[in-house]
Amino acid sequence: MKTMIRLMTVAAGLMFAQMAIAQAAPAGSTGVCRDGSYTTAPTKKGACKGHKGVKTWLAADTSAAAPAKAASAAKSAAPTPPAAGPSAATPAPVKSSATHAARTQVAQAPGGGPGMVWVNSSSNVYHCPGSQFYGKTKSGSYMTEAEAKAKGAHADHNHPCSK
Repeated sequence: MKTMIRLMTVAAGLMFAQMAIAQAAPAGSTGVCRDGSYTTAPTKKGACKGHKGVKTWLAADTSAAAPAKAASAAKSAAPTPPAAGPSAATPAPVKSSATHAARTQVAQAPGGGPGMVWVNSSSNVYHCPGSQFYGKTKSGSYMTEAEAKAKGAHADHNHPCSK
């Protein structure tokens, strides 16, 4: 009996957490990434690429490959408001990459320059100047590509900076 009560308490807590996430999400969000950022991607596939994957999908998944259970869970997590009129039937196109990038943009760390790479100390991956994560990860340092390789770091997506 105690186990059943504990399970019900945990289930109720998870349900309330899901509702809190759905209510706190910015307008137009379709999902929550595992790193806490939001996405406005139209489908779940690839929605949180580079953000450790999808934590919670807030929109109903329309792909045929999605299991019915996941679709029903997504619908219960984020109920859609009733349509206001004929214009509500056709939603406006969402520019997911620009909106998503604006939310997750991080200032570049001071330093760097020609011939320097940014080494992410938590993943041991180095990033080239001009790349998306150059100087923008939570922890890391600038060094030459040779120094990075000597310390065992590897190039982002196996694309070294020098040819």
